[in-house]
Amino acid sequence: MNVQIQSVKFDADSKLIEFVEHKLNKLDRFAERATGADVILKLDKDFEKGNKVATVTIHVPGEELVAECRAKTFEEAIDETIEALKRQIEKFKEKCCAK
Repeated sequence: MNVQIQSVKFDADSKLIEFVEHKLNKLDRFAERATGADVILKLDKDFEKGNKVATVTIHVPGEELVAECRAKTFEEAIDETIEALKRQIEKFKEKCCAK
């Protein structure tokens, strides 16, 4: 899967980029038909809920699955986003296979 990572309002270090790529490669097992993924990591002003926001868009033929989560660290935000995408992928598979 082709992964594009973009960081907004900060420079992502190589350790964070490797973490994101590793997590998305694991997600590739669930979404066999995925052609690519766009990841946007950004800093937000809301310090109470966590100022790290991760948005992941998975491209599958005929559909785009999007999840966004906010946490105190980017790693937590990515983990939560991946879990949300797993649920979306399961629903997508049920919908596709039901046809």
